[in-house]
Amino acid sequence: MNPSFLNKLFPLEHQKLYASMLQKRGGLTRRRAECFVRLWAYLLLKQQEELAGKLPEPLSRLEPPEGSVACTHREAAELFYGDQERGSDRAAGMMIDRLAALGLLEKQYDGQTLCLQVQSLPELTLLQVEAPMELFMDDFNPRTDAIPVAHLYARSYAELVRDGSVIAKIARTLRTWAQEYPVGMRVIRRSDNLNVVGIAILFPVSSESEFNFFQPPSKSFYLTTDNPVDPFKIASVNDINCTSVYIRAWIIDPPFFKASTLYQLLEDTRTTLNRMQSDFPQLCDLYSVVLHPVHEELRRVLGFERIYQDTQRSYSWVYLAADRFANLDFKQALANLRIGESS
Repeated sequence: MNPSFLNKLFPLEHQKLYASMLQKRGGLTRRRAECFVRLWAYLLLKQQEELAGKLPEPLSRLEPPEGSVACTHREAAELFYGDQERGSDRAAGMMIDRLAALGLLEKQYDGQTLCLQVQSLPELTLLQVEAPMELFMDDFNPRTDAIPVAHLYARSYAELVRDGSVIAKIARTLRTWAQEYPVGMRVIRRSDNLNVVGIAILFPVSSESEFNFFQPPSKSFYLTTDNPVDPFKIASVNDINCTSVYIRAWIIDPPFFKASTLYQLLEDTRTTLNRMQSDFPQLCDLYSVVLHPVHEELRRVLGFERIYQDTQRSYSWVYLAADRFANLDFKQALANLRIGESS
């Protein structure tokens, strides 16, 4: 069993599902959850190979291996870091120590061989990897989607969310925006249960609020703060002075974050923008805020430019002309996308 076989024997979409579920237990960063899931799957596959004497069949679900399984720091480094230059054996050992400290692993070392045992995680061993389902774009429904989308938003921007009251505020605000201008609010749904797994909010900005795009981004945060007044005022349909769209959300739930879903959301965003230009004839500017590494990568491949950087934080306003966005080759752009993994 070679670590390089893992993605073929336990696909990335399954890994992401388990990592997402694991994060809900608390105390784990996304990176540590992903490393643990990869290590768990590898130990299980390695033990199956040792018992059967041949390379095992692909996994459809995870269960703890029987007892301990030998695993070197070199194997772990290949699992955790692949071709990344930062992936040293020492770094892998430190990651294993962190996972053990979190109660996910038990380490045994006899002076020569390191053996690892996955601790029992009932809520994950009962998890069934679902059969593939179709995803489709749909209008935001304020009656059914406000609460799920508020939770998705809060999870995606967890560093900004202080308490549960923020989720209630997000839900109320989403319903208000849906009354004011529903055209710009689109969701990605699962075909099997209609649950939302992604959201895009294109917010037409009144000209009197445009100065905010040239101020520190943190001064304009609204959904995740206790600020009672939204710094951005929405433009009225047919407002000939409205030239700007603020992308207030562009989120895909991690288990569904892959090139095909990104492409689906990008194409729908282009269609939505075209619809908005019929309501706002002078609309020509797209703005957003970069908060996460994945947003930075999307900014890079789509051609958005940084126009204002927060001096105290890593947040920045980014800009792209709407006409440029409308003419982008999204397939080519996504071919250049490198989604880094945060530590």
